[in-house]
Amino acid sequence: METVRDHTESPARQPFGSAGGGFGPFAKLGLLALANAFGVYTIVGFLSADDTVPAVLSAVLLVAVDWIYLRGNAPSRFLAPILVMFTVYQLFVLIYTFNVSFTNSGDGHIIDKSSAIERILRDATRQLPGSDPYQVQVLDRNGELFLLATAPSGDALVGSAAAPLSPAPGAVFDDRGKATSLDGYESLTLQDLLQRQEEVTTLAVPFPALADDATLRTSDARRAFVFRSSRVYDEATDEIRDVDTGEVFIDNGKGNFAGRDGQVLRPGWRANIGFDNFSQVIRTAARGGLASVLTWNLSFALSSTVLSFAAGTFLALVLNHPGMRSRRFYRTVMILPYAFPFFLSGLIWSGLLNARFGFINQALLGGAEIQWLGDPMLARMSVILVSVWFGYPYFFLVSTGALQAIPSDVIEAARADGATGWQTFWRVQFPLLLTAVSPLLVAGFVFSFNDFNSVFMLTGGGPPNLSSEIGAGATDILITLVFQKAFTQASADYGLASAFTVVLFLIVAVMAVVLFRRTRRFEEAYQ
Repeated sequence: METVRDHTESPARQPFGSAGGGFGPFAKLGLLALANAFGVYTIVGFLSADDTVPAVLSAVLLVAVDWIYLRGNAPSRFLAPILVMFTVYQLFVLIYTFNVSFTNSGDGHIIDKSSAIERILRDATRQLPGSDPYQVQVLDRNGELFLLATAPSGDALVGSAAAPLSPAPGAVFDDRGKATSLDGYESLTLQDLLQRQEEVTTLAVPFPALADDATLRTSDARRAFVFRSSRVYDEATDEIRDVDTGEVFIDNGKGNFAGRDGQVLRPGWRANIGFDNFSQVIRTAARGGLASVLTWNLSFALSSTVLSFAAGTFLALVLNHPGMRSRRFYRTVMILPYAFPFFLSGLIWSGLLNARFGFINQALLGGAEIQWLGDPMLARMSVILVSVWFGYPYFFLVSTGALQAIPSDVIEAARADGATGWQTFWRVQFPLLLTAVSPLLVAGFVFSFNDFNSVFMLTGGGPPNLSSEIGAGATDILITLVFQKAFTQASADYGLASAFTVVLFLIVAVMAVVLFRRTRRFEEAYQ
């Protein structure tokens, strides 16, 4: 007798937002509409700032997200948010940092070249010697300030920052011959002038009738004088000439105009300088200062990871014992350091370890003044211990999960063979534990290598190390040194800091690849 089989096919997957499914498709379409609105807003923001590349990347991401979700492809739907977050927070940041590392970006080199030229010429603006004063009245039209000027000849002129001075035939004069109002404009009162004082004093109205670069300015809203820059920019030769001294400043190829005597005009502009920043990183390393920071950085990361793992595993073993009472309560207490913000805990520890007023010296050590954060060796030890305080809850959680995943039959078999508690842990549990957590150990080491919070919030990189040729403190690691170079010095150098960051990324990437390969061999050995 032949068996008849039912070959009922499952219904085809409906495209995203299609009919059916009740309110769900409409809710999803609403969320997609919000995502598109945010994406368009982001693209417009980038375009308004002349950031074409981020705008194009954002547009590509937005189109990709729409295509994935409207298609209804389930695997892509779940991967899309992860890929978007990776692109925005990892890939874009990496590309941007890599790009900045080849520039002179920093204090004095933030704006573009045209803005720098305008600023240089404006900073050299001086009152024209012998210029007669112009009686002025400040006017407003649609929020834009205008100067209604009365020339020494008695003629009325009107102009703004965007509109050069031109005759004002409809001006109304007072008894003293001063133009005071003009039809279509609002004359500002004293109260209005006080509220917009900065706008008034920085207003420069072009006066091409006298010279191409002449402007009319006022400092008191009553009298104005003709100003003119002592420097002139020649667009054809790309040079700036000082009309008083005759000195010529040319583009030096590094984001500045420089004279033959080496004088550099400020500000400069952001420019590509090739591998100059990386050359400076190499020169810094060649002086020997960077090697000591790297050595301490590796020691700190290794010590912090090993001690955190040891402390977390020990506590996990203790609280994993079946005879331990109130294990849930103790486990909750053990992860409290992991629940507090790192930067806040770092500041609290900094206060606890204060030499004169800290709780540890005053309450626990009877008023001793031990320089926990002032002595280089003690400061390094303190940073490691505080980092362990931050890190052990993480390893406590992963070790607890890994220990509970080990089959009880394996442990019972070891005990049946006569193994002691230590032998059972060291020969059976520990290898299986390492097999499970070895990738997390690598991740923990990489995190500790860049543990900015523990160092910066506790010691700020100090105490000072007078023997360091690069200005690194006794507890500075590479990431805090990069932060110091970029943000805390008198002149921030974002390009150099980005070059250090790229080098740091390469170091971490190489270490991660090597360590993950070793953990893979370790896992294969115990399979």
